[in-house]
Amino acid sequence: MKWINQFSLVMRSSVTSLKEMVEDPERMLHQLLIDMEEELDRVRGSVAEAVADEIQLRKRHKREQQDVETWLQRATDAMQRGDETAAKSALQQKMTAQQRCDQYGSDHDRQKVEVEKLQRSVHELEDKIRQAKHKKTLLTARMSRAASSQRISQALDRSHSKSAFAQFNRLEAKVDREEAMSEAWDRMEGRDPDAEELARDFERREREQQLAEELAKLKSTTQS
Repeated sequence: MKWINQFSLVMRSSVTSLKEMVEDPERMLHQLLIDMEEELDRVRGSVAEAVADEIQLRKRHKREQQDVETWLQRATDAMQRGDETAAKSALQQKMTAQQRCDQYGSDHDRQKVEVEKLQRSVHELEDKIRQAKHKKTLLTARMSRAASSQRISQALDRSHSKSAFAQFNRLEAKVDREEAMSEAWDRMEGRDPDAEELARDFERREREQQLAEELAKLKSTTQS
């Protein structure tokens, strides 16, 4: 049961980390670049092993070439001394050394070709990581712009629902409703706001006309 609890804990931790990365794209991009760098380090380690093998084969091939030359020189020296038996034995050793030399030479050539391919692969992987880093900068900038746009959209949404703008609009609508209700009650009680306004307008005109007549009388009195 203990291992089940530990497994569940690890799974919950992994899910939490994954959720955090999904919710934070910039963090996810950063983690992906870290993973790429780690993969590059592993590839470099493998290539280094292959290069070391190539170096060892090259050195062994060179030693075998020197061994071939040594036995050939010994065979030559023995023949010059007239020791044909020693010369023959030396030639046999030279032939054996030549076989080893040829084998190591063939192995070295194949390993050298393989190392060159691996090194090209490493360079390609390094280029991809550099491109990924450049794209990360561009993607981060794009995500920043998108986040800004999203914040602006959210602010506009709030302006239609919860902000001071919305409260002002609701208050204005409430005032309009109260005025409409007041006018409705006036009409229900027989008061016509339009008729009352018309009557007040007539009264104002009558006062203006009366004032004009009084002013005219006053002018005629003073002039006479």
